Amino acid sequence: MPLTPPLPRSVRGPRRRTVLTGAVTGAVSAALLTGCSDGSAPGGTAAERARSAAAPRLLAAARTGSERLLAQYDAVIVAHPPLAGRLKPLREQVAMHLSAFTSGPAEELPPNAAPPAPAPQVPPHAAADPEAALRGLADAERDLAARRGKDLLEAPGELARLLASAAAAGAAHAYLLTEGKK
Repeated sequence: MPLTPPLPRSVRGPRRRTVLTGAVTGAVSAALLTGCSDGSAPGGTAAERARSAAAPRLLAAARTGSERLLAQYDAVIVAHPPLAGRLKPLREQVAMHLSAFTSGPAEELPPNAAPPAPAPQVPPHAAADPEAALRGLADAERDLAARRGKDLLEAPGELARLLASAAAAGAAHAYLLTEGKK
């Protein structure tokens, strides 16, 4: 119980705490909305235009990276069937990333952009030792996550978010492949 009784409220209306909370919430929301703009407004800055121009190249690189990683998962699963139960959930996530990069954020692709030519692929092989095969997958996941982390710095809004999500998942996959059994 307080030592002094609260002062009577003679004026009806919002309390000071409510007004301050609303002001802070509004300021944070405005900052977040401004910081998350995707640069799609016409006449944007030169950096925004450069990011929009880089989107098809970055999307093609992300798609190719996911295709190669998916092929590597398939090779390890074929070479080491006992690992299939452990690898299939991770492989499914890589397939979902490929699907996301294949459909791509529609607003980021210029209408006159031709689809990029597919890069020649060398069929992946899996190491004879299961542990070495897992380490190879973990290294591939780490490398792809690092490339995507660098690419997202050049990417416009939605594509940057997609790259960041896929990079984070790749880093988690690398951890699960190397530390998951310990």
